[in-house]
Amino acid sequence: MKLVPLFTLMMIFVVIESTLYAQEAISAKEIIEKADEKIRGKTNKSVLEMQIIRPTWQRDISMKSWSNGLDYSMTYITAPARDKGQVFMKRKTEMWNWMPSIGRMVKIPASMMSQGWMGSDYTNDDILKESSIVVDYNHSLVGEEVVEGLICYKIEMEPKEEAAVIWGKVYKWITKDEFIQIKSEYFDEDDELVKSDFGYDFKKMDGRLIPTRIEIVPVGEEGKKTVLFLKEVEFDIPIEESYFSQQNMKRIR
Repeated sequence: MKLVPLFTLMMIFVVIESTLYAQEAISAKEIIEKADEKIRGKTNKSVLEMQIIRPTWQRDISMKSWSNGLDYSMTYITAPARDKGQVFMKRKTEMWNWMPSIGRMVKIPASMMSQGWMGSDYTNDDILKESSIVVDYNHSLVGEEVVEGLICYKIEMEPKEEAAVIWGKVYKWITKDEFIQIKSEYFDEDDELVKSDFGYDFKKMDGRLIPTRIEIVPVGEEGKKTVLFLKEVEFDIPIEESYFSQQNMKRIR
């Protein structure tokens, strides 16, 4: 049997140790930043479908969405017919809803951020991205867990004192290999679990491996959930801040 020289063995151990240290040295905030950038990009344009599922009925909504960073986003409803043409926009700290059926532009107050968007289990805050999981929370790496067969970082997020967020605490599970967010739990100020979300059907979309089906499940409400399907997405495309205007809300298609 041929023996490996001692120096070679020492170098192998050094490389392994350095690799392990580099993996462990990543901070909780950096993990969240990587996961958030992966699903959001610097800018993005997407086509989505939403199913609002209740024990006795189901409602389907189709939409297009655009965003630029954390401060600008717009969502245009394409179906059903009764809601088609509605537009929701965030521009820095302002939230607006254009309703063409009555010709009104309505400003959405911060007090409505916790309400369900279009009757779904997503909140206005979720859709309009008022709060940033990167900026508005303090992050702690509390361990690693296996979720759906994948090794994940478990991140605890507690809101900063000055942050205008609706959650008292959030936990997120993010895969170690691809930084994919595959599970979240949302708690109220009394530390009671309110809802969970789960990412499924990982696919390469515009060069990024991301979940294309997200399920939001409220706690203690059997038969209720909201499913969001990502049909198309383009990342890091030219979308100017000026695109997010009240004038454009009225003519966007």
